[in-house]
Amino acid sequence: MALDNPTTQAAVTTADKVFEQMLHAIVEGTIKAGSKISEPELARNYQISRSTLREALNRLEKCHLIERKANVGSRVVECSIAGLLEIYVVREALEGMACRQAALNMTDDEITEMRAMLKQHASAKALRDGVSYYQEEGDLDFHYKVILGSHNQQLINILCGQLYHLVRMYRCQFGMNSPRATKAFDEHSRIIEAIADRDGELAEMLMRRHIAASRKNIENKIAQQQ
Repeated sequence: MALDNPTTQAAVTTADKVFEQMLHAIVEGTIKAGSKISEPELARNYQISRSTLREALNRLEKCHLIERKANVGSRVVECSIAGLLEIYVVREALEGMACRQAALNMTDDEITEMRAMLKQHASAKALRDGVSYYQEEGDLDFHYKVILGSHNQQLINILCGQLYHLVRMYRCQFGMNSPRATKAFDEHSRIIEAIADRDGELAEMLMRRHIAASRKNIENKIAQQQ
């Protein structure tokens, strides 16, 4: 049975396209965390109606990238330590579970693809220099591929639908340029080997440790900026 992947729905309408443009701008920090959303300004910038814009904003709110308050308006979410802790506690539990499921359900072809992806990651100069470990969204994102490899639709819905872009916002803005870059890559390599060995218990433990270390790294970066 083919699984539904919430992150790969084709952009069809104008609202879809604006949603994707704003999503990437928020995740990558072009639209700043905590900034106020001005609907008239955005409607002019994107040359769309207010109703079309609101449709895009509704979808961003469902991705937890913006928050709306009565009589206050909309803002991009803040990248706070409290928010980080909440998200990463959920990630540690659910991605650990996804990793265990991947050890049971990921096909040999999927494992081969992941090894090839890691080989591609290893060729990046920034990673070789130990400066950063940047992963593109989707099929070049290690965590995304593990989640899909779980073949568990409920985990995919939560981690690739509800939380993926918010998690990626934290990772893009605070986690990819890091002295942990080389270590994080090595941890990915050990995780995929545990999956290949069909050792679900080890795969889950390694993923949970990996996410806990990433959380601590981002927590330290946010604390330094506050």
